[in-house]
Amino acid sequence: MSYWEIFIIGVGLSMDAFAVSVCKGLSVRKVRPRHCLTAGVYFGGFQALMPLLGWLLGRQFESLIKSVDHWIAFVLLALIGANMLREAFGVDEAQNDSFTPRVMLPLAVATAIDALAVGVTFAFLSVDILPSVALIGATTFALSAAGVKIGSVFGTRLKSKAEIAGGVILILIGLKILIEHLFFGG
Repeated sequence: MSYWEIFIIGVGLSMDAFAVSVCKGLSVRKVRPRHCLTAGVYFGGFQALMPLLGWLLGRQFESLIKSVDHWIAFVLLALIGANMLREAFGVDEAQNDSFTPRVMLPLAVATAIDALAVGVTFAFLSVDILPSVALIGATTFALSAAGVKIGSVFGTRLKSKAEIAGGVILILIGLKILIEHLFFGG
């Protein structure tokens, strides 16, 4: 898998964190650089950690499911993408202007659960894991930090669009993996 594809997956995965960051930016009266940095560190850190944990987990079972790994990758990415699309059309969660660890930690974990499943799929693909998770984390850091500022300026108009884009990207990447394996011996 190329770094370009990893970057696109990183953008797709970061859309939940971006959407939450936009909401955090909406909730703060005056956005300060520490708000952007806090969101970036929490969301980017967990978006890097979770695929690494998923990859470690997936490597344990690789030999057992190697013959169906492309289907697992497709199904996981399609389910994650579909869930993001469902959330895009759902009800907004309550906004909270706190950036304390008590608030940010559960948000970071919740937005990175999808990345755990993606990490499992990485175990079955040709992925150099450390640079890949660093790229995903850096992408999420940048988009989350920007999301806080964007939220304070533009508001909720971007939230559902970001989740829709993320969902579509993940579904398309999953479909690409399946098609490459089935038709091109991927």
